[in-house]
Amino acid sequence: MMQMVESYTQKNSLLNAMNSFIGAVNNMDQTVMVPSLLRDVPLEHEREQEVSSPGNYLRDAEVDMFGYYTQLKAIRNDMQWGALGRADELRRKEKESLQAQEATTPRGNDNEASSEEVDLEQLFRFHLKGLHGVLSKLTHQANDLTHRYKQEIGIAGWGQ
Repeated sequence: MMQMVESYTQKNSLLNAMNSFIGAVNNMDQTVMVPSLLRDVPLEHEREQEVSSPGNYLRDAEVDMFGYYTQLKAIRNDMQWGALGRADELRRKEKESLQAQEATTPRGNDNEASSEEVDLEQLFRFHLKGLHGVLSKLTHQANDLTHRYKQEIGIAGWGQ
C-alpha cells in the first residue's frame, strides 16, 4: 500500500512533470531530423481554434508546426539552463509589483505576519498547480508534434 501512495504522489510531483516535459522535447528533438519540413505544416483544425483561445501556452503567432517545435525547444532550454536575459526583467517587474503592493497595503499588527505565511503557502500551491498544468499541456503538445512529424514523413508506426 505504501508503494502505491508513493507512486501516486511521485506521479503528480513537479519534478516528474518537468522530467516528462524535458523527455518529450528531447524525444521530439531526436525524432525531428529535418525541422524545416515542419515549416508551413498547418496545425490540426482543433489546434487552430485552440491557438486563439485564452490560456493557450504557445504564442498565437506560432501557427505552424515549426513554430511549435522551436518554441517547445526554447521552453525546454529555459527550464534546463535558465532564462538569464528574461530573469532580470522578471525580477524588476516583481520588485515594482511588490513595492506597489506595499504602498497600498496598510500596516497591521503581528497577525499580519501569520496571515502572510498562510497567503504564501496558498500562493505557492496555486502556482504549483498552474505550473504542473502548463507542463502537462506542453508535454502533450511535444508528443503530438513528434507523432505528427512521423506522419508527415511516413514513419508513423515506427517506435511504438
